[in-house]
Amino acid sequence: MVCTIFLIAACSRNSLKQTVSNGDNTTSNAHPTAVKVVKHAFGETKVPLNPQRVVVLNYPELDHALGLGVKPVGGPSVEDVPLHLRDKLKGIENIGTPDGVSLEKILTLKPDLILSNERSAKPIYQMLSGIAPTVVGIANSGEWKQDLKLFATALNQTEQAEKFMENYYARLNELQAQMGKKPEQIEVSVVRISPENITLYLEDSFCGTILQDAGLQRPPAQDLDTSILARKDRSVSVSISSELLHQADGDVMFLWGWSDDADSRQALQQLKANPLWSKLNVVQQSKVYQVPDYWIGSGPLAANAVIEDLFKYLVLSHRSD
Repeated sequence: MVCTIFLIAACSRNSLKQTVSNGDNTTSNAHPTAVKVVKHAFGETKVPLNPQRVVVLNYPELDHALGLGVKPVGGPSVEDVPLHLRDKLKGIENIGTPDGVSLEKILTLKPDLILSNERSAKPIYQMLSGIAPTVVGIANSGEWKQDLKLFATALNQTEQAEKFMENYYARLNELQAQMGKKPEQIEVSVVRISPENITLYLEDSFCGTILQDAGLQRPPAQDLDTSILARKDRSVSVSISSELLHQADGDVMFLWGWSDDADSRQALQQLKANPLWSKLNVVQQSKVYQVPDYWIGSGPLAANAVIEDLFKYLVLSHRSD
């Protein structure tokens, strides 16, 4: 299979090189397709000016593409995308899991552009590039705005990205105006529960950047970024033991796990049965809000969903108190 892919890739690349004209970034008259050079995490790639058949490898790229108004022809399997994207998968061919992509399936889709991130693309980047021009974003979810700009450039949707960011900041300004307290007076904790860990999300995680843009404060244990921690793995979260549960306290807690996973639900019930849980100020004040898994998503659709939750729990619930 790998040999076949390399043979097809080599033929495709040779064909492309033969048809590109001298320096004007257009192909021959037989196949007039303008291209542009896009700089990304793995280098520079010539991509079509107006790609028509886009394949995405993972859910962050799917969120970016859909948020920019582009429906891919291929993408990850339904169980590998957050709930807020699952009703948008109709018409998108399943190419497998991010860790088990079917290169044969991608070949049959005849993409003219592939979008991925560093983690998904690293082991198969050369093969992906042989199939179609491949643009790779950053694996760190906290850098979602950079990826939005990158993928918008590759998809020829820069105007859509600019409009989204304008609306994003306008909505956050509206949120600040409608909150009962000044945002800097509200300490927001973000916690994920799984069977293995209690995880705190830091300020340069995806949701952390949105909270930061909203002017909201974080508990001391979460008011950190990866550069302060000098983390080589670029992780945007830290795991704690139940004995350190006080580090999850705050004025408000957004708590999430994989909502469709029975083990995560059981882990949450076990946490709530822990005596240390009931001692948290945020628990005693009934300010713990369970939210879906898009809180650690990456992309414009997930960002909008997080902002809607902030309105729901920091504005509407405050008015009803």
